[in-house]
Amino acid sequence: MRILIVLTYYKPYKSGLTIYAQRQAEALAKMGHDVSVLTSQFDPDLPEVEIEEGVTIHRLSVLFRLSKGVIMPQMPFKAWRLISQSDVVNCHLPQADAAVIAVLAKIKGKPVVSTYHCDIKMPKGIINKLAGWGAKLANHVCARFSDAVVHNTRDFAENSEFLAKYINKLTVINPPIVVDQVSSSEIDQFLQKYEIDPSRKIIGMVARLASEKGVEYLIEAVPKISQAYEGAQVVFVGNFQDVVGEGAYKERIMPIIHQLGDRWKFLGVVTENEKAAFYKICDVVVLPSINSTESFGMVQVEGMICGAPVVATDLPGVRQPVRSTGMGKIVPIKDSQALAEGIIQVLGSSDVVDQATVTSLKEDYSPETVARAYESLYANLLEGNG
Repeated sequence: MRILIVLTYYKPYKSGLTIYAQRQAEALAKMGHDVSVLTSQFDPDLPEVEIEEGVTIHRLSVLFRLSKGVIMPQMPFKAWRLISQSDVVNCHLPQADAAVIAVLAKIKGKPVVSTYHCDIKMPKGIINKLAGWGAKLANHVCARFSDAVVHNTRDFAENSEFLAKYINKLTVINPPIVVDQVSSSEIDQFLQKYEIDPSRKIIGMVARLASEKGVEYLIEAVPKISQAYEGAQVVFVGNFQDVVGEGAYKERIMPIIHQLGDRWKFLGVVTENEKAAFYKICDVVVLPSINSTESFGMVQVEGMICGAPVVATDLPGVRQPVRSTGMGKIVPIKDSQALAEGIIQVLGSSDVVDQATVTSLKEDYSPETVARAYESLYANLLEGNG
């Protein structure tokens, strides 16, 4: 099967969306399918074409940026050629070019699958608002022309203003999640490298430093947590330096973080192996996201697989891993008091990790399981398409 996957950003850019697409693409390629990715050359130093893990990556030059989106004049022409060579087209939304891709695919008579990741919430400003409106319109056009729309949970789909309109096309497929196996010596090396004291209660957060992640509510929760656990430390893994479109947010919250002293520690971007070691030392993983731009939160399942309980906000989709496993607490959004109390309760819990639950999570969310679900969906659409 020849599969074309289209999205705005792909590796080495890191976000939940790009990690999902990468794992999906590589797992499908490993199964023997001919997989191509069409994306942006967001960094001009990246090659225009390369093959990684059996996936052919085509990158288009960026003329200019519009908020978090990119304008690529070559997109329609390159897409037309690649669509012509493909059996099925899979667009990852939100994506400004999605409408063009879907229309071109339909002209060529190719089935279209939209994988919808999250709703769009744009920052203030007329340019951002216009960009958001354009992206939403493109997403709606793509979804209308799609033969199927994929999301992680029915919970989010039914509560999403966007997805509720296409619920008759919905196929639920888990996101692909895999965590490296790490030895005790690798965990020790991680602790030494980043100068982390394992005797302290470690509150882990894995994210970009972005406004939708609700970082300020965790910041506000730290003093109350410290009253219960004096040595507790928040360890933040992920890009906090140069997140696209989040400069103003960083300037606003960094002075407050600095006031916390060594109760807050940034590690920056780490390797997958180091991230697994990080989860192993966490007493709790926190997901304090505040709106529907977070529709699931793969990091919480990663933490659970490593035995870490989770405190997550009560958002559609995001609450499902804790609900289904019982590994943690769900708290109201934008409530630092409730967040602190939830973290304190989990830190004080004597619950033992259920290994059967961990084993089930590994299987249900493995890239191979996810790829088989996509393979089945694509095959059914191709059969129906003749």
